[in-house]
Amino acid sequence: MAQVKQRTARKAGTTPRPASALGTRLSPGRALALPLAFTLLLLAFTTIPAVHQHWRLLWSFLGAVGALLLWTGVLLVTARRAGRTLVLEPTIRAQHYLQACAHTAIYVYWGAYWHQVYDAAYLIAAQMVFAYAFGSLLSWSRSDSYALGFGPFPIIFSTNLFLWFKPDWFYLQFLMIAVGFLAKELIRWNKGGRMAHVFNPSSFPLSVFSLALLLTGSTHLTWGQEIATTQILPPHIYLLIFLVALPGQFLFGVASMTLAAVATTALWGLA
Repeated sequence: MAQVKQRTARKAGTTPRPASALGTRLSPGRALALPLAFTLLLLAFTTIPAVHQHWRLLWSFLGAVGALLLWTGVLLVTARRAGRTLVLEPTIRAQHYLQACAHTAIYVYWGAYWHQVYDAAYLIAAQMVFAYAFGSLLSWSRSDSYALGFGPFPIIFSTNLFLWFKPDWFYLQFLMIAVGFLAKELIRWNKGGRMAHVFNPSSFPLSVFSLALLLTGSTHLTWGQEIATTQILPPHIYLLIFLVALPGQFLFGVASMTLAAVATTALWGLA
């Protein structure tokens, strides 16, 4: 039976992975209701005045929604034809929600001194919704299981700490998020007997898009300069970043290295 499923998966262009004991096995129709729900939620963002009154931003949202709906439909048809059963695995990882808490603290403090952060909150939320829809579709397109958890939070929050495209070019923001998830899924290596992604899913697209912007002289399409110059406005923000990052570093055993680096830097500064 397992061999039959593996052959079916290969014909469907997917990579079979072992399902978790905690995973819920679903028909394609029921499983794909999840990315459909996130896609419809993304569509709901178009009712926000700042979106529907700005036609280029509106079309960025509608384009993303259209692509997700098309992908969902194609995947539904192909999965049903292949007789696939899709698995939804609840996966709550401490590193993801700790990073989400740390990032939130930084955004709240930064936004108190540059209100554009608060004004852009709905755009960051929209990227989060897009990430869940895109990530689930990508996982189920390549395998039978999708791990649902806080994974998209550090990706979206990290990306937006460095680069936002302005409303006229916001479709590039969605594209940048998509590139990050594609790199995470497609560029992998065997690490200690387990397949893992090679590149950080936020730093890779940031590097690619930043390099492209610099080479084409198009940095004016983004808020990059404003982000770089306003993150130093809040007093002692680097101390805040250090402190909010400590819980995660203690949990994963790298705090001693960070503390040593900070102490060394401080001593050099005093010298």
